[in-house]
Amino acid sequence: MAALGEALPLFYPSRTNRRNPPALSLLFSALDSLFEQWYHPSIIRTDSKMFFKANDIRVAYDDHGTGLPLVFLHAFPLNRSMWAPQIAELSQQFRTITIDLRGHGESDAALWNFSLELYADDVCALLDHLGIPQTVLVGLSMGGYISLAFSQKYGNRLKALVLADTRAQADSADSRTGRFNLAQTAISQGPGAVADIMLPKLLGPTSLQTKPELVEYVRKTIMTASVSGLITDLMAMAQRPDSVHQLRTITAPALIVIGEEDRTTPLADAQLMAERIPRGRLAVIPFAGHLSNLEQPDMFNDLVSRFVEELR
Repeated sequence: MAALGEALPLFYPSRTNRRNPPALSLLFSALDSLFEQWYHPSIIRTDSKMFFKANDIRVAYDDHGTGLPLVFLHAFPLNRSMWAPQIAELSQQFRTITIDLRGHGESDAALWNFSLELYADDVCALLDHLGIPQTVLVGLSMGGYISLAFSQKYGNRLKALVLADTRAQADSADSRTGRFNLAQTAISQGPGAVADIMLPKLLGPTSLQTKPELVEYVRKTIMTASVSGLITDLMAMAQRPDSVHQLRTITAPALIVIGEEDRTTPLADAQLMAERIPRGRLAVIPFAGHLSNLEQPDMFNDLVSRFVEELR
């Protein structure tokens, strides 16, 4: 059997293997063409899901809508499902692509590399295979860290940036220690214990008190995460370099979004990015914590839609 990512045999007589009447040869030629359009060696389809082989791992993604492409990069420790409110609305205006970052959702986990630059390489590889020369990156929290890494390495591939509830600074010593301790918790107690620790950091007081369905979604999503994926993310985030110095070199337009109740990345961090990025602007979403896209999806969608419409 062919390995994932290798060419599969065609299951009809090949025009190269036998003498065929002209009409049949034309049919086989058409079938070959359709197969080649549908199948790409690094794109594996299972029902409606798509899996992309990048840097020797299988990465899951979804692709909806048409038009200007927006690629959404999710937060730690969630997966691409966190963008459901955005895809439902924004895919009516734009091409929307969501990806399960390595170790999350349906993507493979790899324990041999702890660099967010590799996550950025995965995103660039997917753009290459989808034939997208430039995109709008929408990154929240860890997705924002990856977006900044992408902007440094692949700045010519950026149409614009949306940096939500994230920061440009490297981790402090205390923050790195906290990530190390959370990794030990994941190993010793599993994702459920990680969910208990992360929930009050991810959701603002308003959501925690008034949106039990959202609280349950976030908890359940964290509990489906693989321990290896959690550890990989934590080590990659702890080792990420400071990006403040590169903010002035970002030439693409940038929308900086922050939840008013976000205590994980406070307003001052968002203000810093908006001030340093030459074409940056700041938007504050009320009654939202760290997961502003889920806590106030209508406001988040409106901000992104109006921002991207200006790029047309």
